[in-house]
Amino acid sequence: MSVVGDEFLTTAELAELLRIPIETLYQWRHKGEGPPATRIGRHLRFRRSSVDAWLETRTEPTTAA
Repeated sequence: MSVVGDEFLTTAELAELLRIPIETLYQWRHKGEGPPATRIGRHLRFRRSSVDAWLETRTEPTTAA
């Protein structure tokens, strides 16, 4: 599924992409910490560009040890 060239990911697809359990995504949403989602009917969908932007905000700078 795509809208104007932007891909939507299912919860399972996003969990696989991030290599995390699906439950972690639900916990993040409950805490308001995860990537933004769009509700389509009963289903959550994650716009790939929004996920990429969210990941950029999570990037930590490299520190010298």
